[in-house]
Amino acid sequence: MHPSRRFSVLALLATLLISTFGAAQAQQTPTLSIDVNQVKSKVSPMLYGLMTEEINYSYDGGLYAEMVRNRTFRARRRDVPYWLLVEDGNAQAKMEIDQQTGPSEALNYSLKLEVTQADAANQAGVLNGGYWGMPLKPNTTYKGSFYAKADSDALGTMNVKLLSDADDKAIATTTVSGLTTAWKQYNFSLKTGAIQSSSANHLVLTVGHTGTLWLSLVSLFPPTYHDRNNGNRIDLMEKLAAMHPAFLRFPGGNYLEGDHIPERYEWKKTIGSMVDRPTHPSPWRYNSSDGLGLLEFLEWCEDLKMEPVLAVYGGYSMQQEHVNPGPDLDPYVQDALDELEYVTGGSDTKWGAVRVQNGHPEPFKLTYVEVGNEDFFDRSGSYDGRYAQFYKAIKAKYPDLQIIATTPVKSIRPDVIDDHYYRRATEFFHDTTHYDNTDRSGPKIFVGEWATREGAPTPNFGAALGDAAWMTGMERNSDIIVMAAYAPLLVNVNPGGMQWETDLIGYDALRSFGSTSYYAQVMFATYLGDEVLDSKLENGGPKLFYSVTHDSRKKRLYLKLVNAASTPQAIDLKFAGATLANTGKLVMLKAHSTQATNTIEEPTNIAPVESTLKNVGSTLHYTAPAYSIQVIQLDQH
Repeated sequence: MHPSRRFSVLALLATLLISTFGAAQAQQTPTLSIDVNQVKSKVSPMLYGLMTEEINYSYDGGLYAEMVRNRTFRARRRDVPYWLLVEDGNAQAKMEIDQQTGPSEALNYSLKLEVTQADAANQAGVLNGGYWGMPLKPNTTYKGSFYAKADSDALGTMNVKLLSDADDKAIATTTVSGLTTAWKQYNFSLKTGAIQSSSANHLVLTVGHTGTLWLSLVSLFPPTYHDRNNGNRIDLMEKLAAMHPAFLRFPGGNYLEGDHIPERYEWKKTIGSMVDRPTHPSPWRYNSSDGLGLLEFLEWCEDLKMEPVLAVYGGYSMQQEHVNPGPDLDPYVQDALDELEYVTGGSDTKWGAVRVQNGHPEPFKLTYVEVGNEDFFDRSGSYDGRYAQFYKAIKAKYPDLQIIATTPVKSIRPDVIDDHYYRRATEFFHDTTHYDNTDRSGPKIFVGEWATREGAPTPNFGAALGDAAWMTGMERNSDIIVMAAYAPLLVNVNPGGMQWETDLIGYDALRSFGSTSYYAQVMFATYLGDEVLDSKLENGGPKLFYSVTHDSRKKRLYLKLVNAASTPQAIDLKFAGATLANTGKLVMLKAHSTQATNTIEEPTNIAPVESTLKNVGSTLHYTAPAYSIQVIQLDQH
């Protein structure tokens, strides 16, 4: 053979050998080594919690259980939204807003109903269809009330009915008597019988006598979580409880700021009787009833055993309006101090006494206070000075409180920085090591808003994979990340109910469902230890993610694995430093496509499945299915 040809053949063989060796290396099974006795760091006890604000009809039309929409008769120029005139038979009437009279200083206007023709068989009044329907269930009592006055004591009885949309058939009825010429609140109850659950219903209030009637604050509540007066929807609260949240960040992001300074969240206007709450515009193009006010937020925390993370208005509103640091900001700082006193003060303090008067004698525990929201949008550059002014005033009175900054500041070192991330799944896949090299001597981190934005109105499974991958990184760094909260939390899935996609929990008037990402959140929060163990993943590839925590009290290990690839992934697990039980629990969330999702009609299309993992020893060969999120729970002997 010619020497040159011999050389080319040898070169080809060498190339093939190198290629084969490289392919073998590329296909080498990943190995995850875990030292059960080697604690790397502590897990923050408040790592997973809730972030909430009035968006997507999250409160009104969502969590807050009020069934009447526009209960205070806020009007546009030509009509009163969500209210219609009722003229049964030959009855005749007209309605308009009366700006001269109302039941309180806060609600100083009302709906004026002038009835010119009516009798017992031909009644006149008003109708409300609720938030995309009035959800009614069988054998259930609904509690209602309204404020009213009449031009004469002779106006007679008010008839209150819940009627079917399909045929106006009465589902529940009652009467309210004793209408007078002075403003007064009237209470009533409506009880359903053996009906089918449905939201295709409406509320009607009518009279059978001529005269003039003024109405305000018409309200109707179903049974609520923990039977709270003015409380929350049971199904949504149960879903939140299943997330095992350690905290609630409220009253929200943009909702705290408002578009304009006068539209900010003013907590003092959200406490006390409903009739003393004037309501206010939310930045998401609808009005907030403020029925879910400061005390109700705190009671929400109490019901789910969460700690409040209270955001105080920091002097910036979204349409680039701000308050300059210094004397101009002083009233807003004082307002925040008053709010902290309301939350934590005893009955011997001014605002603590107001809380007691509002019905909650005991102070609430508070550790974290956030000044403002997303102040990196403030083009004035005033946040540094504003934060420092709030920080110094709060620390002077409450030295143990941790003060969160919404963006980095230079003039004073914040206790915690609030980071926000809204990304696609691939972006989260590439950034799960984001906090691995964060300076541990710097401020702690609050990932106050984050989500994989894929899918509408709720996440698809591709988003759930992105979320789970990101959470593995937060768990591994939970010594520096003290808290994290997915956002937005809630969305009304009716047409017109959503202003932002993608959202964690969906619902209509009657039903609710957890998204694929919701179940990932439930899994990660349910199976979380108090220690991060030393571990190392070798040959893991770009779409395999993990975290491992240890419960020192239960002597239990939690391994989370995320396979975001379209093919199964084998992995060798090696456990050192402890003897483990030979069986464990496996919790699996998986789908056949990244586009698979849950809906209001198929609420558990994708949901966690539990099984037993057998033959566990110091090593375990495990295969993670394609597109899967899993938790492996192992007990030590």
